[in-house]
Amino acid sequence: MTTPPSGLRERKKRATREALREAALRLAVERGLDQVRVEDIAEAAGVSPRTYNNYFASREQAIVSAVTADREARIAAAVAGRPAGVRLADAVTEAVVEQYTNTGEREHEALLLITTQTALRDAFLDTTAGIEPPLTAVIAERLGEAEAHTARVLAASVAAAVRIAMEGWLRPTGNAEAAGSFGARGLVVPSGSLPDRLRETLAPLAPAFDAAERRTQP
Repeated sequence: MTTPPSGLRERKKRATREALREAALRLAVERGLDQVRVEDIAEAAGVSPRTYNNYFASREQAIVSAVTADREARIAAAVAGRPAGVRLADAVTEAVVEQYTNTGEREHEALLLITTQTALRDAFLDTTAGIEPPLTAVIAERLGEAEAHTARVLAASVAAAVRIAMEGWLRPTGNAEAAGSFGARGLVVPSGSLPDRLRETLAPLAPAFDAAERRTQP
């Protein structure tokens, strides 16, 4: 049997992953989470349940992936794309806010579903840890090799801050319906908007970012 070239193999893997997460989200929106099985998702994507398990550990993970796919890489790319003169703390904050709140109609629908299901909320929160590796790389590039350890600490702190902000939005004291509403400033919770919550939790990290940048200045 001929082994496909690595590039083709990777494209097939990406296509399969995308098909699975899109099928998972579509079925969950149409039927409700409780009426969706792994077998249903696999069938809708045209693969076997065994293949499904090679990509996702649960149906919740697949559904959430449809909303969060590549978000971590986009955050890092947005930071890298900011002009060198932009304060690093500001670049990171704006990149995070942009990628977590700039959602389309499909994402809005998915997020409304996530707010009403505990298992989906937990899976969604778990995705914030994925911010650390790509953000570490881009911060290290900005600060230099001497600050590689600092870059990792800063990136991990950003991931933790984002999780705290999202916990406050996804687990509000109000009802689930209110938590899933939308306003002119983006996703809204009873205590305020998601952009404001993200900026609030990231703000304490600014002095550490500033100190790291000062150490790298000639």
